[in-house]
Amino acid sequence: MNTTTVNKDTISLLKECNAGIKMGVDSIDDVIDKVTSDKLKSILNYSKDRHSELGNRTHVLLNKYGCDEKDPHPVAKVMSWTKTTFKLAADASDSTIADLMTEGSNMGIKSLNKYLNQYSSAEEEVVNLTHELIAIESDLVKELEEYL
Repeated sequence: MNTTTVNKDTISLLKECNAGIKMGVDSIDDVIDKVTSDKLKSILNYSKDRHSELGNRTHVLLNKYGCDEKDPHPVAKVMSWTKTTFKLAADASDSTIADLMTEGSNMGIKSLNKYLNQYSSAEEEVVNLTHELIAIESDLVKELEEYL
């Protein structure tokens, strides 16, 4: 199957999920070494594993459709890294880490819902994958509440 046999909304939504997953994994990698709580570290590692598993599924679908991956926007990556670096330099507490991760997850949820509306003709398999990614982000936000 190639891009001519699948609609553009499906490809676009899948690529946005792929970029969002990469951003989520990168964000966890940026903070994990600074976490002091074993439980928080476990929460973040579990979320990273869930992101990675879903990322593997997006790669399979992108290959199936003959498409390249999409990296997060470079400006968004730099802004996220800069914000994380400065906030952690001022206060490298688990609370700050939970706050940063909550903000990032909430932005991801907002973006993914926007993309679901924007790419409304996407195939059900990719729509379901997007909902699964939203659930992963929502679960993480909920688990981080006790650290805020």
